[in-house]
Amino acid sequence: MSLATPNIRSSQCTRYRYRYSECQRCADACPHDAIALNDEGATVDPKNCQNCALCVSACQTGAWSSGNFKLLDLLRQAIKQPTWSVACAPSGEAADAIVPCLGAVDAVTMGYLAKRGIPLTLHGQWHCGDCPHGKTGAAQLALNLEAVDVLHQGARDGAANSDATVNWMLPQLALPPKALNRGRDKMPAAEFAPARRQLFRRLIGRGIDEVILAKPQQENEPVPVKAIRPGPYSLTERRELLQIVTQQKDGQAFPVQLHEALPLMRLTLQPGCTVCEACFRVCPTGAIQIEENPDAWALQFRIDRCVACQACLEVCQPRVLDAEASFDARSDQPVQTLMSLNKQRCSRCDRHFVSTAPEKTCPVCRDDEDAFAAIFG
Repeated sequence: MSLATPNIRSSQCTRYRYRYSECQRCADACPHDAIALNDEGATVDPKNCQNCALCVSACQTGAWSSGNFKLLDLLRQAIKQPTWSVACAPSGEAADAIVPCLGAVDAVTMGYLAKRGIPLTLHGQWHCGDCPHGKTGAAQLALNLEAVDVLHQGARDGAANSDATVNWMLPQLALPPKALNRGRDKMPAAEFAPARRQLFRRLIGRGIDEVILAKPQQENEPVPVKAIRPGPYSLTERRELLQIVTQQKDGQAFPVQLHEALPLMRLTLQPGCTVCEACFRVCPTGAIQIEENPDAWALQFRIDRCVACQACLEVCQPRVLDAEASFDARSDQPVQTLMSLNKQRCSRCDRHFVSTAPEKTCPVCRDDEDAFAAIFG
């Protein structure tokens, strides 16, 4: 299968939106060291890239894309068939669809087919040990299959009748060719569990020794003004597909566990917010919003737009923004108000402003006073 080198849309990359972001999902997923990270996003080296498309699957914000590898096109074909099979190109197996690597088939796509009751068979996982993509592709496949199980469990736990049968058809891993088959029966996807990447590694994004030796950041230190770059909001096709997967009959809940392979997260806010609005400014999808009028201000969260990029968690300097470990994943939930405050009026310039503590003057006037004092004493 021939694929063009993946392209990156920088405005959707968390490293572009937040200059100090430690996200390196795409680089971790790349088995060929073809991706170089920088504070404006990432670049791909066409000499090293072997078109495995693992970066496309790993990126939750949809920054990476490939013109010749579009899972939605394959999905449109799959839903017209009673069964569907996918094989990775390096294995040489025949199937309804050929992909560069099985790890590039994301969890949401497999979960959608599972919910529709379309049997999906994956061919070629036996080849991972000998495949140049297998260095990370096997782990990403295992992670995606694990995430499908999380979605399936959410459908079961949220069913109106706990004894009701949830008619999902979970993906299956095909047996290797007869020459390699050692008498094993058809292997459920859940039994395929190579070593997966640890979640903390992606969140930290550096070697642990480097983290220990790094200069500690001052508590509540504000984010530099130029650290956050503006960009248009963009919601991924994968997230929109997940809205369908998590929809339950009769409005029942869809409880899930936070999982690295799912573009899905619910935020909570602990006491200590400084109302700096950095989380709102850094969010690439519009999941975090500011609702205000002349008298009030509110920080709001929309779960239907969150893709779990976690840029908001990185940019929050007081570290009071957090992700819930388990939550209801339905997209049709009301907007969540994380914090609300009444606006105050500056006694000096008469403008309205927001502060977590009572203040006589607004931040602009306070800055002017501090500057005047610094100059004239």
